[in-house]
Amino acid sequence: MLTDTQARKAKGADKPYKLADSGGLFLLVSPTGHRSWRLKYRFADKEKLLTFGTYPDVSLVKARDERDKAKAALREGRDPSVEKKQAAAARTLGASNTFEACGRAWHELNKPRWSEVHAGNVIDSLENDLFPAIGALPIKDVTEALLLAALRKVERRGAIETSHRIRQRASDIFAYAAAGGMRTGDPAAVVKSLLKPKPKAGKQPALTDLDECRQLIADVEAERASPITKLANRLIALTAVRSAVQRHCRWTELEGLDGDNPIWRVPPGTMKLALRLKDDVTFEHIVPLSRQAVEAIEAVRPLTGHLPFLFPNDRHAHRPMSENAVNALIKRAVEGKYKHRHCPHGWRSSFSSLMNEWRRREGRPDDREIINLMLAHVAEDKVEGAYNRAAHMGRRRELAQIWADMLLQGAPAAESLLKGKRN
Repeated sequence: MLTDTQARKAKGADKPYKLADSGGLFLLVSPTGHRSWRLKYRFADKEKLLTFGTYPDVSLVKARDERDKAKAALREGRDPSVEKKQAAAARTLGASNTFEACGRAWHELNKPRWSEVHAGNVIDSLENDLFPAIGALPIKDVTEALLLAALRKVERRGAIETSHRIRQRASDIFAYAAAGGMRTGDPAAVVKSLLKPKPKAGKQPALTDLDECRQLIADVEAERASPITKLANRLIALTAVRSAVQRHCRWTELEGLDGDNPIWRVPPGTMKLALRLKDDVTFEHIVPLSRQAVEAIEAVRPLTGHLPFLFPNDRHAHRPMSENAVNALIKRAVEGKYKHRHCPHGWRSSFSSLMNEWRRREGRPDDREIINLMLAHVAEDKVEGAYNRAAHMGRRRELAQIWADMLLQGAPAAESLLKGKRN
């Protein structure tokens, strides 16, 4: 049997030569003095050669251990050379298939079956909360502890429902990776029970007193924050659109801003509709814009008019504003005065309650249907026909202006929010 001293003292010669050990293991010495461990064996009646590495990086003891593993594989009918190639391929695959790479591939695979808005929300959540924490790791190395630590950060900012949504998306990514042979097991399934429970579903908090609504706008606009976020809140309040509609508003959706009948033509893909209807232009929503809404839009134009979205993302200018931006501003106004009392979606309830109260006071029962149309409360599957997006447009425009005058009574002009940029 070969000794370590013999291996260490082996020098190059005119021709390559072998120093035999046992069980087919030998040290091949090249003319330059390079020494490498080899194993000669037979598999399926063919003579084959397996390399274990260079001496002294691979010691004699380690080489014998590798030989014994190869012999064990042979006894079980496995070819150690093939297994070595498979292991090397798995290592390469693991290094290149990071969690982020798998996440983006999973997103691209599923994007065609999602609405544009949902697809954007999914990738934004991954980029904001998972990729920075575990994105660079090979997906096979992401453990329950690492994933839970990333989700705990989301919980600490109070976004409990978001943490559960992100966990489910991570679970889908792990399933995608497992199906491709990139890992086994689903850490997201293990941590599910360790997350804080979701809050019980209920109505979105909303102020329904006109004076309180006015004060909320004043308090929000007095905060030290981006004027873009403040104007976003003002536009949601004036138009009573869903926050996703506001965040994804593109400049190309706005028409006639310098005329008598300005409108916001919301594409169906942004609306709360069944997926099969999101490409049906019949279900686009037309929002008549009050004078104050146009002023808010024009106020933001110098800041974002060169970008696709009215309200872009702080970090990615060509993406829409974060879904939490306006909500976070409302929550922190006056040291949390409006937390659990109002949210961006709450402006829809504010508009509905106060305008229905107004029409009852004014003796306008027919305006109830108009108010519902303005909120895009439509029956998608009505047998009698599709949603008439232009119905009662004249009256809808009148009510939009009445609401704007009521809500912003005494409020400063929208352009004043630009002074100091972050006041």
